Amino acid sequence: MSDNKKHASTPGKRFMRLAGMTASITGKVMSNSFKSMVGNAEEKAEARSQMYTEIGKQIANTLGEMKGAVMKVGQIASQYQDIFPPEIAQAMTRLQKEAPPMPYGVIEQQIIHELGAKPAEKFAWFDEKPFAAASIGQVHRARLHSGEDVIVKVQYPGVAECCESDLKHLRMALKLAGVIKLSKELQEQLFDEIRSSLHAELDYMQEAANLREFGEFHAHDDKVIIPKVFDDYTNTRVLTLSYEEGDGLQAAKHYPHHVRNELGLKLFHVLCEQMYHLQALHCDSHPGNFAFRPDGTLVIYDFGCIKRLNPMLVGEFKRLVRAALQNDYATVEAVLRDLGIRTHGGPEVPPEYYLEWIDILLDPIRDKTFDFGRSKVHEQVLGKAKSLIQYWDSFQPSAETMMINRAIGGHYWNMVHLGVHSNFGKPLLGYL
Repeated sequence: MSDNKKHASTPGKRFMRLAGMTASITGKVMSNSFKSMVGNAEEKAEARSQMYTEIGKQIANTLGEMKGAVMKVGQIASQYQDIFPPEIAQAMTRLQKEAPPMPYGVIEQQIIHELGAKPAEKFAWFDEKPFAAASIGQVHRARLHSGEDVIVKVQYPGVAECCESDLKHLRMALKLAGVIKLSKELQEQLFDEIRSSLHAELDYMQEAANLREFGEFHAHDDKVIIPKVFDDYTNTRVLTLSYEEGDGLQAAKHYPHHVRNELGLKLFHVLCEQMYHLQALHCDSHPGNFAFRPDGTLVIYDFGCIKRLNPMLVGEFKRLVRAALQNDYATVEAVLRDLGIRTHGGPEVPPEYYLEWIDILLDPIRDKTFDFGRSKVHEQVLGKAKSLIQYWDSFQPSAETMMINRAIGGHYWNMVHLGVHSNFGKPLLGYL
């Protein structure tokens, strides 16, 4: 089967792929429901876990082959184990890896359609081999006739047209399979947030505007590089940017320790400045969206996923962090209620429960030096997550904070991989 056929670029073909996945998953769920009629509690739990593992693999395989909106949704969903069972979220982490590229002929036709000329005519040089490939498009290196080295981001054909259909049918599939543990109202809010994010990422003119805005915002800092947009080579589905060279995370891990610490502090300041001052956040903190230089310079790519923050939400976040730093669990609970995370139903949550979570989650940002290279926070979170079961009805995800959590979680892992050793407590107090 060719890559184009596997891509399933028409809504009808994509619907059939998703419908087939739904039927198979539903069959697995029904089979498990019969099995659950026998055996003890431990055996039933094991069977259910095995079922979710199989379903997760099937979802990851299907979405990975289809690319487009459904793969992007899978990438987002894999970061939220409070939305999906852990086995399913874990299987979908495979979608975070670089996607297989589309054939060059497809990319060439897309550039002809969008820019009105073949790549060989429009550019002085165009590398047919992709520089990077993702769920909704891929990047090629090129050179303008004026001599500037650039990267050209080309959206896969048909992705935008299939977006609404993909979302509708994927949500139907997950609902029928019974793997979304959320109320109908919250599902609406979360999928609206995902839909909004997807439409923004599909509009390269909007991304170009984001690049200009963030470039101007960070212009005061010569150690933060945002690529420049070339308007004459950019439209809704093709984005041409200055080529800003830098090392990937794997190479940066071998920088001297003081440089990695400087880069970690730079990541922290960028996150806080965007959140508390610009009130707009670059939310796709996947390591592939950053490059590093030995002089401590940070290069940031991919400004399609931007979260605009309500000033009141920013104020609530400040209030939440200040209260947590002071172990003020009562205020923490009050803010979580205001954010819609702490429900008005469910069992009462004892103070020690909040204090245990505060102790784990705030350890990296207290006024002390923290070694991310030896961090156990993620292991502690997984160990503590089992306790969520008894308070399952007391908390729920928040659509408003979903993308913010995604950004913060991604930066935590970037710090871990860089082995950053720094004190974020003092600069954080300045932002608060």
